[in-house]
Amino acid sequence: MKQHYDAVVIGSGQGGNPLAGALAGSGRKTAVIEREHVGGTCVNEGCTPTKTMVASAKVAYLDRRSADYGVQNGPVSVDMMEVRRRKRDIVESFRAGSEQRLEYTENLDLLRGEARFTGPKELEVRLGGGETVQLTAENVFINVGARPGGAPVDGLDAVPTLDSTTVMELEEVPQRLLVLGGGYVGLEFAQMFRRFGSEVTVVQRGPQLLSREDADVAEAVAEILRQDGIEVLLRTEAQSVRQDESGGIQLTVSGPDGERALSGSHLLVAAGRPPNTDLLNLEAAGVETDERGQVKVNERLETNVEGVYALGDVKGGPAFTHVSYDDYRIIEANLLNGGDASIADRLVPYTVFIDPQLGRVGLSETEARERGHDIRVAKMPMSYVARALETDESRGMMKAVVDAGTGEILGCAVLGIEGGEIMAMIQIAMMGKLPYTALRDGMFAHPTLAESLNSLFATVEG
Repeated sequence: MKQHYDAVVIGSGQGGNPLAGALAGSGRKTAVIEREHVGGTCVNEGCTPTKTMVASAKVAYLDRRSADYGVQNGPVSVDMMEVRRRKRDIVESFRAGSEQRLEYTENLDLLRGEARFTGPKELEVRLGGGETVQLTAENVFINVGARPGGAPVDGLDAVPTLDSTTVMELEEVPQRLLVLGGGYVGLEFAQMFRRFGSEVTVVQRGPQLLSREDADVAEAVAEILRQDGIEVLLRTEAQSVRQDESGGIQLTVSGPDGERALSGSHLLVAAGRPPNTDLLNLEAAGVETDERGQVKVNERLETNVEGVYALGDVKGGPAFTHVSYDDYRIIEANLLNGGDASIADRLVPYTVFIDPQLGRVGLSETEARERGHDIRVAKMPMSYVARALETDESRGMMKAVVDAGTGEILGCAVLGIEGGEIMAMIQIAMMGKLPYTALRDGMFAHPTLAESLNSLFATVEG
């Protein structure tokens, strides 16, 4: 017997979880299927645990720097077991809250198992106990996310490696950590473990870190990491890897200066995240994917199959929690409230939680010029910001792109103390279509980071 639902949500991530609750709350009989942990990547392996550990790493960093502030302290040591315990406690607390909300929602069934399509709106779910159930639904929502990927390096399958999940379960600080990948994930872990006490080398095949950023911003990030004692290798390709007799990792790389051998105690692979579509049997549903396996959707997040939607990382695009949550809001607005919401032209902010942070929203200078905009650029080092100097964290820079004709802000990058928060202030101005002069001439409290916007936008090129 097939169980029929008005709606089935596959995956309980930051989009699927609230969507399931909203569907059930509207009176629709709803099922949400979760094969592992309620809450998805963000709560379990992404934002929550990593930022918890980033906070621990910053305490270690400031403790070592205490003399810079006139505070004398003794040697610093890091107890990774305690760091991990703190991380696990917070994750379990967040996860438990999500589980309770699902389990006590009327009209909602939480099925713990793995789903696969057997038809356009038909699913087979293998439950944790081994039994299977057959489901049909009026609407199906795919929110299965993505997972850590590998890298095309000879010998990689034969050596022990870490990914963005397993690296947070280490019981001891690695003596020497090698990081493959200079993206957001790789850099956050590189700096984190450097602050815990590891020697760290980042291997990036491209000409700069953070390939989506302007070259000057990326170079400023690299300089901060180098100041922290991290070795950054650009234009460097990992060729092969092996494990030596003592259990260490030997990584052979090729870069501008030729071939080189790197030795490490641990190897973190942070080179991309493929979508979790390979087990869904999407062919049976007729749902189209791209060459990477990402589900194709239109501007209302519907696939080529009517009534089947995808939200979050599985559909490609920027893989951020807030994007997944906004996807939920778009579907809710359209399906439950008769709206006409779209993902077209939405502002997508993000923050890279290195320290100091990199907050970004809108167009970079490079993107604006490529699109043919007539622009002016505002740019200023964080060493011009009084609050940054007072807190002794003046590394980084601020940069904004302004439309030369209208004066509207097209985008910004804030690499500095609380860069994500300052970026959000500029984003609010962009949402309100304020001209940059409103921030240049606005009165902000002193001494705050916000008042740096006066100085930044005073540098707009004439």
